[in-house]
Amino acid sequence: MIFYKTEEEIGYIRQSALLVSATLAEVAKFLKAGITTAEVDRYAETFIRDHGAVPSFKDYHGFPATCCISVNETVVHGIPGDYVLKDGDLVSVDCGALMNGFHGDSAYTFGIGAVAPEVLRLMGDTRRALYEGVEKAVAGNRIGDIGFAVQHYTEISRGYGVVREMVGHGLGRELHEEPQVPNYGRRGNGSTLKEGLVICIEPMINLGTRDIYYLDDGWSVVTRDGKPSAHYEHTVVVRKGKAELLSDFSAIEAAEAANEALCSGY
Repeated sequence: MIFYKTEEEIGYIRQSALLVSATLAEVAKFLKAGITTAEVDRYAETFIRDHGAVPSFKDYHGFPATCCISVNETVVHGIPGDYVLKDGDLVSVDCGALMNGFHGDSAYTFGIGAVAPEVLRLMGDTRRALYEGVEKAVAGNRIGDIGFAVQHYTEISRGYGVVREMVGHGLGRELHEEPQVPNYGRRGNGSTLKEGLVICIEPMINLGTRDIYYLDDGWSVVTRDGKPSAHYEHTVVVRKGKAELLSDFSAIEAAEAANEALCSGY
């Protein structure tokens, strides 16, 4: 069943989504070579709880952490642990927060230090693909229009692999609600988008092929060819004429820029 949200409910989701955005901005300030992914996760959990919310992901179907932290060839659902981040790593951080009975959900991919040029392009193209999808999240369009926009920008135009098995989703009182929002599809296919629908659009794009497999931990999804993958996610409400973002990357981008200036000596 698809649940359409009232303006009051959208307001609660916005609060949770913006807290997730703020958490990711704090993570952006904290991330550096030499720290473990478990340290990053503890930092994010403390921030969320200090702001009166609880982590959406922790203990969700048994997931053991606050964030999914996926490094290099890990696409999504990486479990934080004793891996020490190093220069050149690609790090996707996916995070959720529950506050006032409603969830927020967002993800962002970071580069640690000097990242390879082809990986920087992957990051930029994946983020652009997210906004290509968001542009189609308007009342009267269909789910397939979102997926087609993401797929056309990444796979058809640029030759990346678009993960099929992991998709976006509805969001509200539950972390995962209907409908599913694939990152591939055909224009004009799928359910019709109606105002008040809140969804998470989250392209997961591989530098190589789209093929993936699960590690033995039962959670971590990795690229079969071992090439890196990028992941960005916004919480979005369907509106007439233009979608509304409930999450926000601006503070994350500002933190990244500050880190770059610091590292360059300016």
